[in-house]
Amino acid sequence: MKVLNIVGARPNFVKIAPLHRAFSQYPDMISKIVHTGQHYDSVMSGIFFDQLDLPKPDFFLGVAAGTQTQQTAQIMVEFEKVLISERPDLVLVVGDVNSTLACTLVSVKMNVPLAHVEAGLRSGDRSMPEEINRILTDAVSDHLFVTEQAAVDNLLRENVADNEIHFTGNVMIDSLEYYKDAIDRSPILKNLGVNAASYVLMTMHRPANVDGKAGLQRILKIVKRLALLKTVVFPIHPRTWKNIEINGLKNEFENVQNLKILEPQGYLEFLNLTKNAALVVTDSGGIQEETTYLNVPCITLRENTERPVTFEVGTNFLLKNADAESVSLLATEIFAGNCKKGTIPAGWDGKAAERIVAILREKYINSYVCDK
Repeated sequence: MKVLNIVGARPNFVKIAPLHRAFSQYPDMISKIVHTGQHYDSVMSGIFFDQLDLPKPDFFLGVAAGTQTQQTAQIMVEFEKVLISERPDLVLVVGDVNSTLACTLVSVKMNVPLAHVEAGLRSGDRSMPEEINRILTDAVSDHLFVTEQAAVDNLLRENVADNEIHFTGNVMIDSLEYYKDAIDRSPILKNLGVNAASYVLMTMHRPANVDGKAGLQRILKIVKRLALLKTVVFPIHPRTWKNIEINGLKNEFENVQNLKILEPQGYLEFLNLTKNAALVVTDSGGIQEETTYLNVPCITLRENTERPVTFEVGTNFLLKNADAESVSLLATEIFAGNCKKGTIPAGWDGKAAERIVAILREKYINSYVCDK
């Protein structure tokens, strides 16, 4: 059985690593990696491949900058060539980035079976590109592997057949568990001169927060208020930093006292920072899950989240209409110890990839042998 695993952006690498490792345990399975190039430089891509022990991609499509439409179209054109030459038994996509949708559409049009890992997540906000990517990918996938019960409920409401839905857990947690010792060995805290629980870790990249001057000014005010409470460590996404410069806010960010601005970090460094933070403030989806598993308080600056389990049973606080005052007040409560005690969601045990591969083997290999 030949499987093509699609990666494009940094979160994809974290999810594909345990799946590729699980596929590769079986001599009757061929696992190949297709890198679309959506995140393509050494900072956003190369270091993740190195740290996650991923082999050099079997195919690199070389699609990078451009509008979402341009990027999606270019990936589709290039990926079609790969499908024609490889003739795989299955295409596996993860998450909700443009690469996910692009390769989904090509696979379906060429009648190649499709598996979607991290299916069924819904924010209810169709202004988010990721929401459209999720909905469309789930609508045409043959196998949907989900991370939480809410995702099962969403898919059933959308009339997905019950036998196509599989509650297998969270492959992001597989990576976190597998690399926990390497994460602990990272010298990032020493290099930055900070101690555990002495800082707030911040990430921001959603268009609503960073693509306009008003949003960036709001984030700047939040950073300034948090920096009065603790050191703020802020690894800044390249697009976020570009928008900060375009909107003339570079000097204001750089002049904030008690703020450490960093380039994007490697997987091991970033998870070490996450694990040891007093608080994480983010707009990322995956970080909500990682903080829940690590039992680190997290404030999510969004109007909605597609991962409700992180605030229903985890350590995440979804702060809508957030401003500097509301973030500062909540952070102060958290630092005082008045925060909820989260629990780890069901199936987040480091074995999700094994369960996914077992299901696919049953459908594509064991059933074939039985038929013969």
